[in-house]
Amino acid sequence: HLKNKEIKMKPKHIELLVSEKDLVTSDNKVVHIWRLESSDDEDLLTEWSTHFRRHYCSDEDLDVLREGYGYTREQFLNEIKFPSCSALGNATRSGDFCEILVADFAQYILNYYVPRTRYDRKVNPDSSTQGSDMLGFKVGEKISSSDELLVFEVKGRATNVKPENRLQKAIDDSKKDVKRITFSLNAIYQRLLEKHEYDNAKKVQRFQNVTDRPYRTTFAAAAVQSDRSFSEELTKKVDTKEHIDPDIYLLVIHRKDLMDFIHELYRRASKC
Repeated sequence: HLKNKEIKMKPKHIELLVSEKDLVTSDNKVVHIWRLESSDDEDLLTEWSTHFRRHYCSDEDLDVLREGYGYTREQFLNEIKFPSCSALGNATRSGDFCEILVADFAQYILNYYVPRTRYDRKVNPDSSTQGSDMLGFKVGEKISSSDELLVFEVKGRATNVKPENRLQKAIDDSKKDVKRITFSLNAIYQRLLEKHEYDNAKKVQRFQNVTDRPYRTTFAAAAVQSDRSFSEELTKKVDTKEHIDPDIYLLVIHRKDLMDFIHELYRRASKC
């Protein structure tokens, strides 16, 4: 029951993630640079916005949850579920989008099982969820020390500001994940049980006792940035020497006018 099921067919929007190059830092670490391309494909954008919305509210729950307010689906999503278009809400919109995009990357490109449990139980939609930004899992048919836990720290900069080294910030904050993993595993496990996803909950449970059931832990840091805020020169200067994982996986994803696209994705998601 612990075996990874075959990864679902990749969503169309994954095709927009294109490997651009690998950069080598001053301390000889590799940073994987990916570009998020634009698309006018309505089918792709509709599928993506539906996939995105389901992180906040499932198809099954949407009509039940909106009923008491007398809201339409669009009103409920915009008023209750989605971060608002305010200063604080915009920061949360950017953060949520960047985390979900990296979760898609980890699942559909790196082939980890990635639970999607961080966003549908928010009390305040304008607040970010506490805990590790993203956990991914690889398990075999039987429990073994080669099973792997992936711990991603994600930092975004969606606005068109001057170049900024967000990857370094992700690396620095990734060190805090050592203490947050236990709480994040419990939160994911509990939420999967609530959703009756018992097979997936078993996958997470396998990683709750590293002492008795050893496994590999891989740390990763990602920056998701607008083209203007991304700088190859700054990225080459990142320093990982103080991180617990000498082989920390480093990723940058960038896109033109990223914040404008994030707002557009939320707009589309509210209508699906």
